[in-house]
This record gives sequence, structure tokens and C-alpha cells, in this order.
Amino acid sequence: MTKTAAISGILFDKDGTLLDYAKSWVPVNYELARIAAGGDEDLARRLLVAGGMDPDTGYVLPDSLLAAGNTVEIAEGMVAAGATFTVEDLSALFDGLFANSASLAVAVTDLSRFFGELRARGYWLGVASSDNERSIRATAQRFGFENYIDYVAGYDSGHGVKPEPGMVLGFCAATGLEPHEIAVVGDNNHDLHMGRSAGAGLTVAVLTGTGSRESLAAASDYCLNDITELVALLPEAGAARPVPTTAA
Repeated sequence: MTKTAAISGILFDKDGTLLDYAKSWVPVNYELARIAAGGDEDLARRLLVAGGMDPDTGYVLPDSLLAAGNTVEIAEGMVAAGATFTVEDLSALFDGLFANSASLAVAVTDLSRFFGELRARGYWLGVASSDNERSIRATAQRFGFENYIDYVAGYDSGHGVKPEPGMVLGFCAATGLEPHEIAVVGDNNHDLHMGRSAGAGLTVAVLTGTGSRESLAAASDYCLNDITELVALLPEAGAARPVPTTAA
């Protein structure tokens, strides 16, 4: 049996995986730095560099703070680099910014149709992000796939943070699946290492985020251009596990 044949559930990262990272998050990163710098343009540039983003080109380094960090980690990094806020206050400001930014996000494909097709094949579906849970649910609602997902986990949902295994194990607890029946799909090594540490049956990298084939090769079983290539990769039907009738 191949690894793909055993898969019954798919756990997706959000940013850079369901959403095009450059189109969705580079503008947010500029605003994030402006907020953290209190409007000081020179400091904002330094904060972007500290987060792993070139302030002139918008290029974000793979697995950098802005590519893979959760809200608190980003706030900690900004404060360490000179932002004059407490980590708690800056985290609250960032969480609000991220939730509001869902309305500006750019999806990599028609997510309602994509999730609907996977659900029709019998797969259990979830989203696990380093963003906050409110932002994930706002994104799911905006793009019309909220009724197709069985599980949502943000950094603040109580399952721990990436690359720890907790979000994957939470998906297992919510669905009754075993880790080897789960495929974890993401654009950076935090996602893939989370899957590997949980014993996921499959780790799949996509190139719509900040990672490259080179940076993602070691921790992924497959590296795809984007999530739409999953349709051909996975079997026509998920391994025999009945999907639930209600979403998370």
C-alpha cells in the first residue's frame, strides 16, 4: 500500500497554502511593521528585516519569523528588534490586524469548489494555522468552505503551536483518525515538521508560500506547485472512514 492510499484526512495550513502568501500577506507585513514602529518609517524597515522580509522587494525568507511565526512569536521578535510595545499589547494589535485582513486575502484557487470536491471523495478536512482561530474562520466563511471543514486550529486554540504535533493530534481527536491516516499540507517547514513529529502518514509541501523545492525537500514526501495538484495525487476516495454531517 502506498502512503497516499492510507489517507482519510487532510490538514491544511492557511497562509501560503490556501492563500497566496505574496498577494495576501506582503501588504499585511508592511502594515504590521508600521503599527509596531509607531509610524517611524526607519524603524519599520528594521523590523521587517528582523522578521525576514526585504522592505524594498517584499521577498520573505523561507521559515523566517514572518513566514512561519505565530502572532506572539512575531510580536516577541518585533519587540526584541526595537518596537516600543509590550508583547501582550502588540500581540493584541496583530491579532486584530490579521482577522481584518481576511477580507483582503487572495486564494490560490476556488476554495469552495476545491474543498467540496475533496469532501465528496470522502476526506475529512481541517485547517491548522499559526494565525488566530478567528482569522481562520473568517477566511473559511469568506471563501465559502466553512461547511466542508471538520476541524480548525489556530495558535490560540489550545493545541500548542507549530512545529509541535498538537494541532495534528487535535485533528485526530476530532475525527477519530490515526496520525498515519492524515496528510499535512503546508508551505514551510513548521508545517511539515509538525506533521512528521505527529507521525502523519504524508507530508505535502506547496510552492504558493515562502518555501522553495530546496528548502522543503527534506521534510516533505511530495512538493506540489499548489494545492490543486492534490486532486491527482490522492485516491478518488478517502480510505474507508465515513465523513461527519456537520462542520467544525
